[in-house]
Amino acid sequence: MSKLVTIIGGSGFVGRYVARRMAKDGWRVRVAVRNPNEALFVKPYGAVGQVEPVFCNIRDDASVAAVVDGADAVVNCVGILAEVRKNTFDAIQAEGAGRVARIAAEAGVAKLVHISAIGADAESDSEYAKTKAEGEAAILAAFPSAVILRPSIVFGTEDEFFNRFAGMTRFSPVLPVVGGNTKFQPVWVDDVAQAAVAAVDGDAAGVYELGGPDVATFSELMQTMLKVIHRRRMIVNIPFGVANIIAGVSGAVQTLSLGIVPAQITKDQVINLRSDNVVAEGAKGFADLGIVPTDLEAVLPSYLWRFRPSGQYDAIKDSAKNLKHG
Repeated sequence: MSKLVTIIGGSGFVGRYVARRMAKDGWRVRVAVRNPNEALFVKPYGAVGQVEPVFCNIRDDASVAAVVDGADAVVNCVGILAEVRKNTFDAIQAEGAGRVARIAAEAGVAKLVHISAIGADAESDSEYAKTKAEGEAAILAAFPSAVILRPSIVFGTEDEFFNRFAGMTRFSPVLPVVGGNTKFQPVWVDDVAQAAVAAVDGDAAGVYELGGPDVATFSELMQTMLKVIHRRRMIVNIPFGVANIIAGVSGAVQTLSLGIVPAQITKDQVINLRSDNVVAEGAKGFADLGIVPTDLEAVLPSYLWRFRPSGQYDAIKDSAKNLKHG
């Protein structure tokens, strides 16, 4: 019988790519999520019955134990960018990650891979970065042979980064950014998934920092995006002090609306945007896993074309212009 992998958060942005690659590799895939009915789209990733969504609440011991039972490998893809009610940074990224590792070790799971983030730092003023580091420490304490993958900002068809800003260009002549000079090393989601599979299948151990071939500032990334979507917009760098005020107002609106109106930016995100998000010098990375990361501009047009003024027809209009001038 083929081996079984449990992917916790397997229907999320990164998780679905890990699930697809694991299925392609012949694994039986258990996609553990809070809402299995909303994760039915993962089933066609494999043969009939090969990929199954199941319920899991990472905050509950019994729930995690049930989905880990019988698994040869576990990949934890759960993480949050903002806190919502009981899903706090501490509950999900610190306690939740530690719970997965402890229960996986008790169940005799052979391999554990955890998706963390570049910038994980126990001394950080950011709760996001601090709890990422606390989660890593809890994992390695309970499961010393675990592999921890720390990607920079992840891009791909379903991302909430380029899609969000490209969407803003439809309605505004201005593109506001916080931390315009902060550096990122964007990494393609499928490369992160490939790294997770390599970590499960190979003899990897320890922490790997995953960054793509391009290092660019936030503003430069926005310029690249604008070039891809054929639009001109003014990129305005919002000072951190002003961003904190906006975050405070945005947070108050979210609280008063009982979460119906989500915060546009949080104070914790403003703290994170003060620091560069690139692979540390000397860190293990893609090369150590035998992977060549994909170039940003090779992927962006494949999903941002829909934000072009004429969508899929922009290329046809461009070639028509060339005919006129020919």
